[in-house]
Amino acid sequence: MDYSSCSQLLVLAILVLFTLAQNIINAASNGVFNVIDFGAMADGIRDNTCNWNTYSTVLVPPGKYLVTSVVFKGPCKAPISFQLQGLILAPPGLSKLADKESWITFESLRSFTLTGGGTFHGQGRTAWPENQCHKNSNCQLPISIRFNKLNDSTITGVQSVDSKFFHINILGCYNLKLNKINISAPDDSPNTDGIHIGRSNGIEISNSIIATGDDCVSLGDGSQNVLVSDVSCGPGHGISVGSLGKYKKEEDVVGLTVINCTFTGTSNGVRIKTWPDSEDGKASNFTFEDLFMNNVENPIVIDQEYCPHNQCNIKVPSRVKISNVRFRNIRGTSLTKEAVRIVCSKEIPCQNVEIGDINLVYNGIDDKGPAISSCSNVKPTLVGKQIPATCV
Repeated sequence: MDYSSCSQLLVLAILVLFTLAQNIINAASNGVFNVIDFGAMADGIRDNTCNWNTYSTVLVPPGKYLVTSVVFKGPCKAPISFQLQGLILAPPGLSKLADKESWITFESLRSFTLTGGGTFHGQGRTAWPENQCHKNSNCQLPISIRFNKLNDSTITGVQSVDSKFFHINILGCYNLKLNKINISAPDDSPNTDGIHIGRSNGIEISNSIIATGDDCVSLGDGSQNVLVSDVSCGPGHGISVGSLGKYKKEEDVVGLTVINCTFTGTSNGVRIKTWPDSEDGKASNFTFEDLFMNNVENPIVIDQEYCPHNQCNIKVPSRVKISNVRFRNIRGTSLTKEAVRIVCSKEIPCQNVEIGDINLVYNGIDDKGPAISSCSNVKPTLVGKQIPATCV
């Protein structure tokens, strides 16, 4: 990236408590705060007034902005809209971010809106050669955008490009809607999950395009009542629940609907995964419906022996109970012959699994013949047509 070409280059070295100092508030009588009007702020704004009593807007106009780690934190007295019309760039590499785990954070806000059609660019290509998180689970890399403790808020019409780690992380949020989100990174970019959700309730993701190097959408522990609809996923690792059961005191995952989505060239379609030799836990009430698989490697997966890099004791069954799972009207092509794979725990078999109207055709080159399924420790209810024949 040639920064000399930036039409508007502001190095916002800010640790902001999503507040505006009183002199800025007094200057913006119409409730619109244009970052251009206030220039670069070497030490940032540390006043915690957030005192605007009516609806206000923070405007980032068209242009390019180099931004180091920033936290926009409430609570505020009135709703705030953050309108991003420009391109916000993270510093290249990993050495120049003050916070090694976060880049842009929005926290403790109610009735917050992020919109404007602009772009967060993580400049991940400058950091991926240094990214060893697939080998070291204790590494620290910055998530591009964090939404922490947002209530009754909306994110719409923004883009995230080439994150260094996860694109978007949602934690402790309630009634948060994400619409028309565009996420992109190469298919070989490491650990670039599109949207990860944890310990949140009432999250909706709709009308979005996610193309990245890891899960398009993933649910961690404590996720409840999540809706994913009209999403295009691919490349990437599909839409996943988990992995669950690795850590103590994980919260149950209850309620996920994935409907009317398309998966193209992904390594998985829809997947539930738990660790063997796990902590106790529950995962229930999942519906995967009206999905199209376009040359997906593993379209339908429940894997309770998830053990990447052999970092677990696969001989000890998972103790996460999976129940009330429905796979309905899933069609398309599979690049692996095993189009349906349901591997449940020997100790706590899956309960109330329904598989209905599946039509997945093998489209790979390594073998001949139709697609197949494999099932263990589950007795599913079969409804309608089954291509391939499932669990027989």
